[in-house]
Amino acid sequence: MNMPLTPTDAELAILRVLWQQGQPCTVREVHEALLQQKENAYTTVLKMLTIMHEKGLVERDASERSHRYSAAYPEPEVQQALVSDLLHKAFSGSALQMVQRALDSQPASDAELDALSALIAEARQRRQ
Repeated sequence: MNMPLTPTDAELAILRVLWQQGQPCTVREVHEALLQQKENAYTTVLKMLTIMHEKGLVERDASERSHRYSAAYPEPEVQQALVSDLLHKAFSGSALQMVQRALDSQPASDAELDALSALIAEARQRRQ
């Protein structure tokens, strides 16, 4: 993965809109989707998308009058970068400590615990 940096919370909100739409969006479309969550000025969204383009987080299609933006990286790739960053910064690289804190902070359902067990079994298989 060659993601230049991890996105801020505001950038993540914009990326979520782009991932959910599944197609390139205009600034207006992103702005309208973000308004459902909290009040944002159109010019703020425009500025954020411009900065995100400069950072390499979004791609811009300028072939039409209204530029269209799309996420430069798929959601799982960004999530992996964020988790990796958190793992190293907060847990000194210990996946065990990170999972322990996650389970301490919010109870997991039986289905989630079963899924975690399956993931652990798969991880063991890959190591062999």
